[in-house]
Amino acid sequence: MTTADLEPIETASVDELRALQTERLRWTVRHAYENVGHYRRAWDAAGVHPDDVRELEDLARLPFTTKADLRENYPFGMFAVPREQVARVHASSGTTGQPTVVGYTAEDIDTWATVMARSIRAAGGRPGDVLHNAYGYGLFTGGLGAHYGAEKLGCTVVPVSGGMTERQVRLIVDFGPRVIMVTPSYMLAVVDEMRRQGVDPRSTSLEIGIFGAEPWTDQMRSEMEDVLGIDAVDIYGLSEVMGPGVAQECVETKDGLHVWEDHFYPEVIDPVSGAVLPDGERGELVFTSLTKQAMPVIRYRTRDLTRLLPGTARTMRRMEKVTGRTDDMIILRGVNLFPTQVEELLLTLPALSPHFQCVLTRPGTLDEMTVRVERRTDASYDDGVAAGAELERLVKATIGVSVAVRVVDPDGIERSVGKMRRIVDDRPAR
Repeated sequence: MTTADLEPIETASVDELRALQTERLRWTVRHAYENVGHYRRAWDAAGVHPDDVRELEDLARLPFTTKADLRENYPFGMFAVPREQVARVHASSGTTGQPTVVGYTAEDIDTWATVMARSIRAAGGRPGDVLHNAYGYGLFTGGLGAHYGAEKLGCTVVPVSGGMTERQVRLIVDFGPRVIMVTPSYMLAVVDEMRRQGVDPRSTSLEIGIFGAEPWTDQMRSEMEDVLGIDAVDIYGLSEVMGPGVAQECVETKDGLHVWEDHFYPEVIDPVSGAVLPDGERGELVFTSLTKQAMPVIRYRTRDLTRLLPGTARTMRRMEKVTGRTDDMIILRGVNLFPTQVEELLLTLPALSPHFQCVLTRPGTLDEMTVRVERRTDASYDDGVAAGAELERLVKATIGVSVAVRVVDPDGIERSVGKMRRIVDDRPAR
């Protein structure tokens, strides 16, 4: 691929990029202040005004935005345009079942498609490629985000969504896609099904895998590339900022994800003090949207831990693969899961007590979770086993991910005089 195939901003000088970011930052902070009550109240309370943000460094004067702020303004309180101008909404579920709602104007959707097309091209996709999209469609941003971007690039999109693994394999064999977009863990399930059907994974037409929605390691990359004979590249995004396509690994370097900084301005902060850290230091990733109309986000705390590095294949800075989170959210096979969600479910079952732990292990290449929970003293062993099976079913049906449940005798889980140790991480160090 030559530079002629890229958008000019991808290879512009750093000075040109910073000038564009500054112009767009001034617009977005004024747009947010004038049209979103939350920002106006928060900034007035902090004694800052859009006129105070003249340069990129001035962004640090503004308060952070958190997921709690989005929930408190449910459903449409963070929108900066009249609801009638919102062309689409997406949502993600939270710890209490209260979703985080995001909105897009028609122009926002076109911007999203543009950065997704840029991402697919950076991964090695080209116009005319058949692209097998196995990200989930619906309120989750992954499926439709990838779909619109692939179409904008000029690909032939196969909108399979997730599930029905046997059919996934048949369509890969029959339709001959060059590119697949899917979570890395589900790709492994597809590989297992290929083998079950007698299909050599290396014999398919696949050449590129764009894997996201959950953390995955370079060791996983090596395994994917060896088993499938493909280039495996990482994509990053989150619905509150846009969806997938906020940052993308370039196939020619595979050295971290280039943030599309003309649309999303990144900062890394000390998660305790909130101080902005210099590039190269690891901390919590914070994003400010620069072009979003329907729902601008200003200094949104992602809770993801990473560091910013200079650009290589593109002018834009890179973010290292996410190494973890600053809160207790568990990302299990692409699904966000909180211990409080498990607690809500198990407390509906009379045989189970509120004493439980989520035990994370990695017996192979994938993370697995076992919920260890005590049966109540007045419940029999058989009642406990039956309740454990029902909890497995409820977690799958409600949260959307499979976990194992191990019911133990009363007093079988450690007690604490302070906070309960809800998450036991027995995974080997990365």
